[in-house]
Amino acid sequence: MNNLLQLKGQLQYQANSSRPGAPSLPMGSSVKSQHLQAMKQQLSDILEYWKHDKTIKGALVSVYYYNVVAKSNRIKGLLSKGSADPNDSIRGSKFYGDDPIQHVFTYYVKLDTLKESIRRLEICNDIVNYKYNGEISWEDIESINNRSEKYRYTDLAKTNFVKVIVDANYVQKFTIDRDVELDEELSIVTIYKTDVRTTELLGSLGINMIEAKVIDETTVRLDPDELKILKQKAPYLIAMKTRDLSKMIPEEMVECDSSVVQIPSPKQEATVGVIDTLFYEDVYFKEWVTYTCMVDESIETTTQDCTHGTEVTSIIVDGPSINPDLDDGCGRFRVRHFGVATGGRFSSFSVLKAIREIVAKNRDIKVWNLSLGSVMEINRNFISPEAAELDKIQCEYDVVFVVSGTNKPVDISRTMMIGAPADSLNSIVVNAVDFDGNAASYHRVGPVLSFFNKPDVSYYGGDYGQKIRVCTPFGEAFVSGTSFAAPWITRKIAYLIHNMGFTREVAKALLVDAAAGWNRRDDVSHSIGYGVVPKRIENIIQTPSDEIRFIMTGCSDAYETYAYNIPIPVYKDKHPFFVRATLCYFPRCSRHQGVDYTSTEMDIHFGRIKEEDGKAKILSINANKQDNEGFNLIREEHARKLYRKWDNVKLISDVIKSRSRPRKAYGLGMWGLSIKTKERLRSKNGKGLQFGVVVTLKEMHGENRIDDFIKLCMMRGWIVNQIDIDNRIDVYSKAEEDLTLE
Repeated sequence: MNNLLQLKGQLQYQANSSRPGAPSLPMGSSVKSQHLQAMKQQLSDILEYWKHDKTIKGALVSVYYYNVVAKSNRIKGLLSKGSADPNDSIRGSKFYGDDPIQHVFTYYVKLDTLKESIRRLEICNDIVNYKYNGEISWEDIESINNRSEKYRYTDLAKTNFVKVIVDANYVQKFTIDRDVELDEELSIVTIYKTDVRTTELLGSLGINMIEAKVIDETTVRLDPDELKILKQKAPYLIAMKTRDLSKMIPEEMVECDSSVVQIPSPKQEATVGVIDTLFYEDVYFKEWVTYTCMVDESIETTTQDCTHGTEVTSIIVDGPSINPDLDDGCGRFRVRHFGVATGGRFSSFSVLKAIREIVAKNRDIKVWNLSLGSVMEINRNFISPEAAELDKIQCEYDVVFVVSGTNKPVDISRTMMIGAPADSLNSIVVNAVDFDGNAASYHRVGPVLSFFNKPDVSYYGGDYGQKIRVCTPFGEAFVSGTSFAAPWITRKIAYLIHNMGFTREVAKALLVDAAAGWNRRDDVSHSIGYGVVPKRIENIIQTPSDEIRFIMTGCSDAYETYAYNIPIPVYKDKHPFFVRATLCYFPRCSRHQGVDYTSTEMDIHFGRIKEEDGKAKILSINANKQDNEGFNLIREEHARKLYRKWDNVKLISDVIKSRSRPRKAYGLGMWGLSIKTKERLRSKNGKGLQFGVVVTLKEMHGENRIDDFIKLCMMRGWIVNQIDIDNRIDVYSKAEEDLTLE
């Protein structure tokens, strides 16, 4: 077996030297005056409505695009005034329709801005009618931009004229969206952000808010009568809503028996956080658990309410001892267990507030297990409040959550989408497989927001015929569910972070990389994610002798972070390797951006360096052409599908085929890694964002070339650390020892 390698060296940074050109239509397209007139009339009708409804002291306008649009193709000449950027006025986005899928953005603007947009459309319509016979083409816009055709109109600047024409090419219509669905449940509701505070706004509608019902500045909990008032008086205010998850019922099958197990006392083992139902404090491993009950003392609880939480914690503490077939080599873990719910119905609103308080007061814990989930399916247009809070917490506190993928109730046979909070993008979401590696009978599926890959990975959670052995308040039990797959992944992530000393970004990348392996297939069913994680921890941090695996870390201090001097071994002027690379990062997210949830995009390019026209160029192994000079023809939906644009996990990989041939080596055989960072918002949330990259090389002829690789790296100035498990464990044990000073 070969050890995992860590490459440390000076990464280079480069600002984005390219500058956006003048706005233009796509080649071959045109805009007709009828469409400009229709858009003008739509905005005029919207203006008349908001002149009479002064509730929000402005206007909410929904913009329907013809398809999924890139940030660069959002409106620029409309819904703006002066030097203002229309993107700053976006309050939400969603998808509409199926063929094609349309992007819909909701903007909040002043009435004067609406009037200016109407004026611009009117002038543009007149120009197109009289100058271009009712239809302006791509060639016409090019002539204006190149000044081969003089622009003579003083009522509207040339730049604004072109921007409006380009906007009209992408925008189908303007309207006011309203939420009119009937609800009879306690709900968590997000209001569009306007110039009026949410509590003041709701108060003006006759809904009195108290602080205890407020999650953040725009998200509140409303009872059915309050929601009814909101929908009657201002249905346009509702950006997102979901039922308060009082039906977060852990589904499992249990067969109880009695059993006595022995366990030694804890020493310097790492501590993992568990947020779950209550914990029964009279079990054999109680010495390993520090328990805090967060449920209100006025709520009557029973021993049954401790079942689920005790079962989950028993796996994290002592899973391999009671399930020898799943011995992962990670040893035992101490647990700090927080009981936030009973075993029946409970409110996710209360759980939301409890989780933030728990993490904030336990900053030493880096890995958290959350095996609670909703029976209800996620919405394709927005992230659940629970998931959004987990994503926010992980960015603020540098922690990672491992979340169960939720179970399908036994009385439902159809395919079900996962439930909250398994739609958390930064969390590691775990589905369950049976012991043959097939998706469990109770599994549910992604994707999230119609795009993001969830679940991330899968693990053994038991099923018919073979289940997971756990400890309950009533003795041993044999159970199945994603709730009991997630703790095994929690153990592995905790081992990688605490015992091995990896960052959370590298730990997550290692997990995904190992799950995908070389037989990776795109999980179009979104049932098992990138694959099933290997049982043994050695198979994650060690490789067969014909493979080389190395990790690199860095942060996005500029548009491009790169290294062009990675020496992949050459044999007979070729690189005899299959290659895969996995990138992971934890971006800040904005629930108010709807389907455009992640604020930062990191685009990975990894491949051979080739010199062309005096410039070094990376030939990425997945033929990634994004951002290449002179190549900007990739449509947004294709960039998302082919290169996972805006996803926070990216895996690019060769497919092992018997007829595969080694790659030609260029020059000195250097390979390059380039991480290009883009932002959705002007707040620059990606500045200083950490990332982790795992690269695996498989020698095509079975040769062990790790020594050659190490020597070549050292010649190029890289510091190469071999990750030896035994040495790392010794270092960890010494670091955790209590010293007595005399």
